[in-house]
Amino acid sequence: MMAENKSLLVLRALLIYLFTFFLVSLLIFIPAGSLKFWNGWLFIGSLFIPMSCILIYLLAKNPDLLVKRLKIKEKEKTQKMYLILSIIVSIITFIVPGLDFRFNWSKVPVSVVLISTIIMMSGYLMFFIVMKQNTYASRVIEIQDEQKLIDTGFYSFIRHPMYLAGTIIYGFTPLVLGSFYALIPMVFIPLLLIIRIKNEEKVLVNGLKGYDEYMKRLRYRLFPFIW
Repeated sequence: MMAENKSLLVLRALLIYLFTFFLVSLLIFIPAGSLKFWNGWLFIGSLFIPMSCILIYLLAKNPDLLVKRLKIKEKEKTQKMYLILSIIVSIITFIVPGLDFRFNWSKVPVSVVLISTIIMMSGYLMFFIVMKQNTYASRVIEIQDEQKLIDTGFYSFIRHPMYLAGTIIYGFTPLVLGSFYALIPMVFIPLLLIIRIKNEEKVLVNGLKGYDEYMKRLRYRLFPFIW
């Protein structure tokens, strides 16, 4: 990657990072009505510190993969709908804990919050490992030039380990934020992922050599021994 292109990539990544940081912060703390919402600070740190580390790593070691991870424009109609619905669910999930804090709807024990934070961080570690194992892991559904089938590492256990990592991260988000009620909208994330995966696999079967045999060889898509 040329120096000027990399400079533009750094700027683009930084702008997206800052926009995401401020948006998530606003969605959490405005409903809470207070900056004393300690679960909010815990979540912000747990989410954006690993994100910063991954961003720095990709900029230094694999800027081409970072370009793929920054893509947001889906080509498939089903994936466009998934993107819209997942954004809506995520926004609701971030808003509810702040309201929960303000109006004392539920009380998540500190021990559960801390354990959930550790599990969430482990999901981020898994996400990072999967990215290293599969450098074709674009954010959007597409077949890339000279793309090869990856069936080693986590891909030897389930067909979509990156989605499992994401499910772990966002599945425990409500508990890190100290809200049982926020678990309600989060239930829809795995359901939306099922729709996304089924559509994605149609694309992969039609465009990625060996994927149909891989599907026959490896039964589980997202959850080991379940689906």
